[in-house]
Amino acid sequence: MFNDFDKSTIPDLAGRVILLTGGTGGIGVEIVVELAKHNPGHIIFTGRNATSAATTIKRAKELSPRANITFIPCDLASLTSVNAAADKIIATCPRLDVFLANAGIMAQPPGLSEDGYEVQFATNHVGHALMTRRLLPLLEKTAELPGADVRVIITSSTGWHGGVMEFEPLKTIKDTRPVMGRWQRYCDTKLANMLYARELAKRYPKLLCFSLSPGVVGTTLVTDLSLFDRAFVYVTQLGRIRTPEQGSYCHLWALSVPRESIKAGAFYEPVGKLSTYENASSKDPEMAGRLWEWTEKELARWLK
Repeated sequence: MFNDFDKSTIPDLAGRVILLTGGTGGIGVEIVVELAKHNPGHIIFTGRNATSAATTIKRAKELSPRANITFIPCDLASLTSVNAAADKIIATCPRLDVFLANAGIMAQPPGLSEDGYEVQFATNHVGHALMTRRLLPLLEKTAELPGADVRVIITSSTGWHGGVMEFEPLKTIKDTRPVMGRWQRYCDTKLANMLYARELAKRYPKLLCFSLSPGVVGTTLVTDLSLFDRAFVYVTQLGRIRTPEQGSYCHLWALSVPRESIKAGAFYEPVGKLSTYENASSKDPEMAGRLWEWTEKELARWLK
């Protein structure tokens, strides 16, 4: 039921520079390996584990020996780490055609990041937002080049349907729900991912910005959960859990289809299905803008 993307439709990527967060595990590995087969100018990916990064590169080069692939360490839960990674990317790349904000964590215990944010929100939204903001000048410069097709693709989840956008608790552990609170915190971050992509599209129309879900994928995001949470996922998603390869299809689609076939600011489900769902927070016409302004204020010291 999941063979719904034909990899042969991926075009020649000659000269294109592609950046991916989370290329050391899960669907990120599959994306790197597949893109390397299509002659990109350069693939850069980030992650926390250098050993896993070496494995990703080895697997990709076994299939595509001439592929130009670079790993840059980055911990999205640390804005110091994100800022340093952005410096390296900017120094490495004269252009940037595609940014896949892909990495993330799910259903984690209560905690704060080193910068004082709820840890899932720090990783899934704040870290990616800083990376995006640091790279926007490079993305916009690339968009001015002849024949450019610059895309910013943010990984969300249909979990955002259950998300609530409240700003006051974001610098707390948000441990107010004794039952399933970790899932609520996750859903809130995925709502932020979707809203941020929507606002990016509005503010930067030269870039094609949108969000998507890879579906429910059997990666370590699921297998490393507690027994209860694994059972929760497998029971509620019975028959719908994708392999990591299948989980990469929506991202590969998002890179491949003609620009005019994608609606800027939209949210897509696998594979390439435009979603029209809204919840109470996303229906609020000011919410995406409020998230943008909150995020800008939090990142101000990193953007001077």
